[in-house]
Amino acid sequence: MTDRSETRVLVTGATSGIGEGIVRVLRAESLDVLAVARRAERLETLARETGCRTIAADVRETQRLQDAIEQFGPEVVINNAGVGHGIMGLEQIGLDHIQEAIEVNVIAPMQITALALAGMRKRRRGHIVNIGSIAGLHTLTSAVYGGSKAAVHMFSQNLRHEVRGTGIRVTEICPGRVSSEFYDSALGDQERLAAAKQTGIAELSPEDIGRTILFAIEAPAHMNIATIEILPTEQAVGGVALTPTEP
Repeated sequence: MTDRSETRVLVTGATSGIGEGIVRVLRAESLDVLAVARRAERLETLARETGCRTIAADVRETQRLQDAIEQFGPEVVINNAGVGHGIMGLEQIGLDHIQEAIEVNVIAPMQITALALAGMRKRRRGHIVNIGSIAGLHTLTSAVYGGSKAAVHMFSQNLRHEVRGTGIRVTEICPGRVSSEFYDSALGDQERLAAAKQTGIAELSPEDIGRTILFAIEAPAHMNIATIEILPTEQAVGGVALTPTEP
């Protein structure tokens, strides 16, 4: 990229955690960022501190986002907004929250991407960045959350195939433990959620994810960073669970 200020980036879920970290990293590098989030006051603070553009909207408000996307014309879309419903078990949440998890984690990224692709095809360039999770790549105790992120993984893989030959790139970032408000906003047993936050390790920061995305979008045009699995050095996934049936 020759002039970062001319690179227009849409970031969803921008007022906390990974999303906020992404905005701060990209704005520090002078990219033109449109931050999307529900909490207007936090958006105002973020805009004041970083100079980003903002739109206060739920990612499920398709009509509002369609108008904003058409006007902004993003060259990069970062689908970050998500909810952690069910990370402590399917039975910990209600049916409505299962639906919300699928709507926010799966349907919204697909719809936002669909809205942005037309402009990218016309320009013969563009970049879709989906924030997945190691829970979408490995078996963990999160049927709802892990299932939704597995859908993001296959969406990213298949989209990459769909847009071949258009100049559009697709990247999926799959983080492990990141210091954020993720567990504060997740639904489930509050004692277990509180305990899950206490890892005792040096976790990734939201800015770590932002810098990883910057690396992917600033790679040469002929290079597509397809999938990045990024974990703290002190975290590993895998193994087999052996649990006797309860009497």
